Amino acid sequence: MDSNHFKYKKIKKKYLKFLSSQEVMSEPFRDKLGQLNKFYLPISEMIKKEYFKNKKTKIIGLTGGQGTGKSTISKILKIILQEAYGLEVVIFSIDDFYKTLNERETMSKKISSLFLTRGVPGTHDAQMLYRCIKNFKQTKFKKFIIPKFDKSIDDRLSKKRWLKVKKKPNIVIFEGWCVGVTPQKKKDLIFPINKLENRCDKKRIWRQRVNLELEKNYKKIFNLIDKLIFLKVPSFRYVFKWRLLQEKKLRVSSRGSKIMSDKEVRNFIMYYERLTKHMLNTLPGTAETVISIDRRHRLKSIKFN
Repeated sequence: MDSNHFKYKKIKKKYLKFLSSQEVMSEPFRDKLGQLNKFYLPISEMIKKEYFKNKKTKIIGLTGGQGTGKSTISKILKIILQEAYGLEVVIFSIDDFYKTLNERETMSKKISSLFLTRGVPGTHDAQMLYRCIKNFKQTKFKKFIIPKFDKSIDDRLSKKRWLKVKKKPNIVIFEGWCVGVTPQKKKDLIFPINKLENRCDKKRIWRQRVNLELEKNYKKIFNLIDKLIFLKVPSFRYVFKWRLLQEKKLRVSSRGSKIMSDKEVRNFIMYYERLTKHMLNTLPGTAETVISIDRRHRLKSIKFN
């Protein structure tokens, strides 16, 4: 049997098994094999080629609005990269680097009450995140741990539950809603974009600080990314719909007390609206790979820039 055919059969089997494990809340994946062949395999091939240029650890950024499927796509790519090419893959999320609840409470008192809510640049531990990615890039690798954040309790888990990276990976998939986003122009910060900003950020303190964080701390983090993949939503209103589905899954799988109602989710995504719309305007022209997602939450088209 041809080895490529054998690998494809193994990939297909693991891929379909993984998708079945993800089909909760009566949301089945559509056109499973079509998506595998048209999207996941070509993306994995692109990542493999990037790695084999010099066989140094590559940081692959995977970004897109809330609920676009970043975690699921990351795991699918890991299956293919391991099964097809024998590559060691580590996945981690920018979400795991959120500051602790206590740290965000301090920020909310000192700077703006809006910083109590996790999400925007400034609510992550940027120094820890930068060190983490630099660790992956080091020639002499030393094992280290990556924090874990539990959204159902809105706080960081204890160190004993952090991800242990014992071996230098070939590929690091760094996923998150704002990964790779650039600062806005000063003039774009003048007018509030929604009720939240209009009501709670009249003096623009919050959005100006978020922008400053992007200019300073986050720029040097995102500069370490070798290839950026952008998941492009049809429009911002689908972020609410898909984020709602995420929360429903969280209600089923978690016991934490910080799980949100539908109304709370609607308010929560207002914190993300400004930068999500900014990303929709800028990243299609700058990300190395752009995947458009249709209104039914399927991968619709792919473009390699």
